[in-house]
Amino acid sequence: MPEPQEPEGAIAGTGMGGAMDLAVSEATTLEGGRPDGSGPAGKPRSLWSDAWRDLRRNPVFIISALVILFLVVISLWPSLIASGNPLKCDLSKAQEGSQPGHPFGYDGQGCDVYTRTVYGARTSVTVGVCATLGVALLGSVLGGLAGFFGGFWDSILSRLTDIFFAIPVVLGGLVLLSVVTSSTVWPVIGFMVLLGWPQISRIARGSVITAKQNDYVQAARALGASNSRLLLRHITPNAVAPVIVVATIALGTYISLEATLSYLGVGLKPPTVSWGIDISAASAYIRNAPHMLLWPAGALAITVLAFIMLGDAVRDALDPKLR
Repeated sequence: MPEPQEPEGAIAGTGMGGAMDLAVSEATTLEGGRPDGSGPAGKPRSLWSDAWRDLRRNPVFIISALVILFLVVISLWPSLIASGNPLKCDLSKAQEGSQPGHPFGYDGQGCDVYTRTVYGARTSVTVGVCATLGVALLGSVLGGLAGFFGGFWDSILSRLTDIFFAIPVVLGGLVLLSVVTSSTVWPVIGFMVLLGWPQISRIARGSVITAKQNDYVQAARALGASNSRLLLRHITPNAVAPVIVVATIALGTYISLEATLSYLGVGLKPPTVSWGIDISAASAYIRNAPHMLLWPAGALAITVLAFIMLGDAVRDALDPKLR
């Protein structure tokens, strides 16, 4: 009877052949990369590349990113999906429901609710993005410098942030914006930056204090690196992740804050098209014409939720403790 033959390419269980095959397998792994796919040996992925890989596999990030991309597109080009004029109204159609060509019906002034809801995205996205950029820039600079140099300036910043934290946001908006007569978005953005920077400042300060104690920063300082080089080259890239996470989540908060201030009558003012203004105008007709409130409020809720979900996904991807 013929002896059974081993499959072609099988590794011997004992002897020198098994050791040689194992050595070849290890050499191949070292040349082509580690088994976990993290790249060639000696070239590990950075935090940002790992975070991007995790984000691409996260359905929460994909869904929220698609929603935000859609909002950005209609904010830049609202005429792509809404051909009407948001300021064109017909009182004879006031509070009427859905009709062909007007799926959301009309508001109390006879304006097309669908068109105003689409154009309202531009205002909300503009306020949220500009306020977030201003808050992140001002808070990061002040908090980062205070955390890096410490001493007297750190104490001054800490007491200053305590003062701003003691100011209620909505009450502060009612007081500060009640004297503003401009109907543009800039007073509202300036108010948000004024009261929003302390939170980012504290996050940036703590992150910089943690980063500057690392060995690579101490080694760079011992080699004669200047303060500007330490801040820009070694500390900032490793301390910016918490700021990005907090700023992303706060963006949705600023959008809802703008709607709240506009609802109270101290934020944006007509003829500016805003979800908060439309919600405020529709609140008096909620029993007779609930569609006037449903659509702008739903658009606001979806937008805020999308940014909060995006921030949560970014936080999970950038936090090494969650890996």
